[in-house]
Amino acid sequence: MTLDYEAVIGLEVHVQLNCPTKMFCQCPNRAGDEPNLNTCPICLWLPGNLPRFSREALEKAILAGLALNCEIQRESAFDQKVYYYPDLPKGYQLSQFHHPLARNGWLDITDQDGVTRTVRIQKIHMEEDVARLVHEKEGRTSVSLVDFNRAGAPLVEIVTQPDLRSPHQAMEFLRCLRAQLRTSGCSDCSMEQGTMRVDANVSLRARGTDQMSTKVEIKNMNSIRHMGDAIAYEISRQANCLQSGEPIVLHTRLWDPDNRVTTAMRGKFEGPCIPDPSVPRIVIDDGWLEELRRALPEMPDKRADRFSRDYGLSREEAAMMSSEREWSDYLEAVVEHGVAPRLASQWIIAQLIPLFKSKNQDFSENAVNPERFAGLLLMLQREEINAKAAKEVLKAIHGKEASPEEIVAGLGLRQVSETDEIETLVDRVLAANMSAVENYRKGASKAMGFLMGQAMQASGGKANPRLLKEVMQRRLQ
Repeated sequence: MTLDYEAVIGLEVHVQLNCPTKMFCQCPNRAGDEPNLNTCPICLWLPGNLPRFSREALEKAILAGLALNCEIQRESAFDQKVYYYPDLPKGYQLSQFHHPLARNGWLDITDQDGVTRTVRIQKIHMEEDVARLVHEKEGRTSVSLVDFNRAGAPLVEIVTQPDLRSPHQAMEFLRCLRAQLRTSGCSDCSMEQGTMRVDANVSLRARGTDQMSTKVEIKNMNSIRHMGDAIAYEISRQANCLQSGEPIVLHTRLWDPDNRVTTAMRGKFEGPCIPDPSVPRIVIDDGWLEELRRALPEMPDKRADRFSRDYGLSREEAAMMSSEREWSDYLEAVVEHGVAPRLASQWIIAQLIPLFKSKNQDFSENAVNPERFAGLLLMLQREEINAKAAKEVLKAIHGKEASPEEIVAGLGLRQVSETDEIETLVDRVLAANMSAVENYRKGASKAMGFLMGQAMQASGGKANPRLLKEVMQRRLQ
């Protein structure tokens, strides 16, 4: 008999905080530098050097907790998480195992069927990052090198409850999490740059029961798509094991994106965690916490609700426009100039974002500032230009100083909206295409599309489509 299995998934998300310095020293927290450039006796973990805790790292971590609806603990403390790997030569990592910074958070996601699901966040704890191992070959010999630039970088680890049931839910949760944290300003959350890394714990149970199989952890996935693919593969692999009677062993696996499989990495090791005496206990007073709570920007979920309610955006449009803080701010700036919100949203999503991405630019580079973009859309809104012309103007104004009005005039793109001109144009087109006119009057509705195309072509694409269609229908009747 073939059993129907249900996946039980929990995530551990490591997020690097965008502080200028590391968590326990003043070395730069900066990626891309030459190996071992940003180091000192503290982050090299040399004996006799005491860590000096960063207030800014604590502030950013609190913002992360508030953004995820967590209860910030008034007292928290660091522990020594003991394990032995080459990227941690002192033999332990400073983390918050026993007394984490935040607990009992949550985040709502929308499932594939449109149902809202609440994913609980068990805890958020602070910890220092470890060094980076670089595996290379010198001739035929394999060597492993250690780069300490990343050692001591400030992290938070976000641990969910096992509330996820599918790869899609896990991917959607990670998208929502990234949007919340980016908006809070605590992290860039770039999986490509390694400032957000994900581990997934996956186990199966027969549907309708609570008896779970042994969980397996998939480590260090660096894209949302790879995480979804890895979880899907692992669900299938574990189901095959259970069907064939093969035991599932507690261990850690890695995702191989080239072969699209998870591969065994190592046995699961849980070292002891003992209180650390070198970092003072963290005490957060109510006044400072309330100050940080007030400083938190409007979160994407709240902004999406407001965009739907006040701007009339669809659920999908509102979610898209609120997913990045730069896009949300840009939309609001454009709307302030009098552009209809839905028109602005649709053009930002369909035209402006793809244009910026094609040129590897973001909204902060201001290649097309909101005022100029609003000027273009207002011309479209007033029917001074049509959509085709507006797309040409958008490409033309990108990165230039000329106004939309100047470019429209220079390219001769202003739309023909004079009724007399349109009527003359329609009469000429109908006279030249009498067979299509007869077909339309006999019920061939497609003939209208042909005649409209002929009229637009005759106008050089400048005729006002709405007015042209009105005149065309009147003349044909």
